Amino acid sequence: MNIAIIGTGNVGGALATNWSKKGHTINLGVQNVSSFKGIELLKNNNTKVFSISEAVAKSEVILIAVPPTVIFEIIEQLGDVSGKIIIDATNSVRQAPDPYKTVYHCLADKTKAEIVKCFNSTGFENMLNPVYNGEGIDMFMAGDSEKAKSVATQLALDAGFGSCLDFGKADKVELLEKFALSWINLAIMQGQGRNIAFKVVRR
Repeated sequence: MNIAIIGTGNVGGALATNWSKKGHTINLGVQNVSSFKGIELLKNNNTKVFSISEAVAKSEVILIAVPPTVIFEIIEQLGDVSGKIIIDATNSVRQAPDPYKTVYHCLADKTKAEIVKCFNSTGFENMLNPVYNGEGIDMFMAGDSEKAKSVATQLALDAGFGSCLDFGKADKVELLEKFALSWINLAIMQGQGRNIAFKVVRR
């Protein structure tokens, strides 16, 4: 797949690295192509840098991993994303993109893309290495687009996750963000450390 990464920090960088290893073409979309956070990602295979609009134009899939409050500025630079898949990896834990509750809801209102909330429920360390004791941990997703969910599932597996479990439709997006807050609470607030993860087990 041709994947635009908007937000080249910890989460975007970890996923860009793992997806490039799987042979996906990574188009980093940044404000300044000569100086940006995560410039070392250009050392990865199949990875180039462009303006945000150029990266999106070259890609079928767009990962958004930016602070929620800058999403309005990002949307202005996306160009036509009709029919493209947008993966919202943000969390409106501290600040929401007012008047919307989440970035997902903002994107659903302001674009005609196929949108899924995913890659938001754990720390970037688990994005970079999602394997515990030889087994991939779970990723989770929510949203109304089955097409976007199918792609998110494949990309979760390509990143090394054991599965990508469906939290439900758009009405479960906020619940998935609260699930992310649960990880943050355990890992940071309760001092369990960032090398913890969630996995659903069955009898």
